Amino acid sequence: MAVERALEHLAKHDKAVIDRLIEWLRIPSISTDPKHTGDVRKAAEWCAARLRLAGVSAELRETGTKEKPGHPVVWGHHPGPAGYSGPHVLFYGHYDVQPVDPLELWESAPFEPVIRPASGEVGERIVARGAVDDKGQVVTFLESLVAWKETTGSIPIKLSVLIEGEEEMGSRNLYKYVDDHSAELKMCDVCVISDTGMLQRHHPAITYGVRGLCYTEVILHGPDQDLHSGLWGGRCPNPANELTKVLAQLWDADRRVTIPGFYDKVLEPTAKEREAWRRLPFDAVAALKKIGLGADANIGEAGWTATEREWARPTAEINGVYGGYMGPGSKTVIPSFAGAKVSFRLVANQDPAEIEALFKKWLDARTPPGCRWEFKKHSGGFAGNVSIDSPYLAAATRACEKVTGSKPDLIKSGGSIPVVGMLKSKIGLDTLLVGFGLDDDRVHSPNEKFELSCLRLGLKTHTRLIDEFSRMTR
Repeated sequence: MAVERALEHLAKHDKAVIDRLIEWLRIPSISTDPKHTGDVRKAAEWCAARLRLAGVSAELRETGTKEKPGHPVVWGHHPGPAGYSGPHVLFYGHYDVQPVDPLELWESAPFEPVIRPASGEVGERIVARGAVDDKGQVVTFLESLVAWKETTGSIPIKLSVLIEGEEEMGSRNLYKYVDDHSAELKMCDVCVISDTGMLQRHHPAITYGVRGLCYTEVILHGPDQDLHSGLWGGRCPNPANELTKVLAQLWDADRRVTIPGFYDKVLEPTAKEREAWRRLPFDAVAALKKIGLGADANIGEAGWTATEREWARPTAEINGVYGGYMGPGSKTVIPSFAGAKVSFRLVANQDPAEIEALFKKWLDARTPPGCRWEFKKHSGGFAGNVSIDSPYLAAATRACEKVTGSKPDLIKSGGSIPVVGMLKSKIGLDTLLVGFGLDDDRVHSPNEKFELSCLRLGLKTHTRLIDEFSRMTR
């Protein structure tokens, strides 16, 4: 069978695949740092060249404006074989990486990849910035395409590829890109992303839902200057006091968000989903222990398990509070203002713009005497979900099962991937998140790594998934 030949090719060229990944990881494509603008473009060009070797037409498409240019999108397209009637698949990933700070905590240079023994496991891992997020996972897809091309002469499906260079800075130019190329993107039937993880080693997981996001900043202004707390304390509003009192009202005794209308559009998980989640190999207490907390820290909205709170319930979180004197030692002031970063993780059917408006209204109704609010919007995006009855999800399940001999875990993520909600809200496109990372991969941290066993699992899974898609009828 053609798929077996492709798999044999990958096994035979295992070292070459790893060497090519190391080559890509050496490029310091830190999108947030202007000093690395040239490196970001170099990483994009590397990716486009690899696509071309797989027989995919690939180009760099510019983003941003002339005055404020962005990092390029790598766009690729392959028409599929003659007479093809299966789905048109969009593959998304990103080639940019996070900054490396704090550098002193790295055990090796972040852009000089090293191979080390896998901790507590037979095998090895590759350590470098971008190893798992997301270059290593993108390579699992790129190399599977090359294997198909080398062994059969072509790729057996119709596909488009969108690899962006700004995911680690909020995908700031992707929204306009999707708008400008919506006609092209609407030709696709399903999106596949490898930028997520698995619950257990050697066992794939398909993430069929991520939460959305509404990220805000609120500043409460009081007097027009900082004041002596002895002379003015108890005589006028203290913005730091008043802000914290207001924000403390965001939750009731059951830890539910108190903003009227906040839950009105929440799509509740089905009984079938909740039962399936309960069977997953997840230990909430053990997870807390890993971050230095005891069993009594398993708190959240009443009536829901830890897994359900992460995957199916919206939340409100204070991400930072500031105001007044925050330097060493003491300074007795009443600050003229105080601020907080407040984010809301959203679930299916919640609209970030509506949640933002509800939060503003809630704040206005609680404006402390003599004070005024300043409100800033930072980012937002819809949740993204795919039906567990989706034929594309079934195809991905079959592919995973053929690789490992067991069904993959079907999971959701409490995090947000901007492009998932964006493609759903703007294009109506569902996304399958077939990722191969582990919870100890140190994503965004020093000594980021990707297990070579996970790399190989991803290569096999994508090769099988392409085969499964090729057998479907659109």
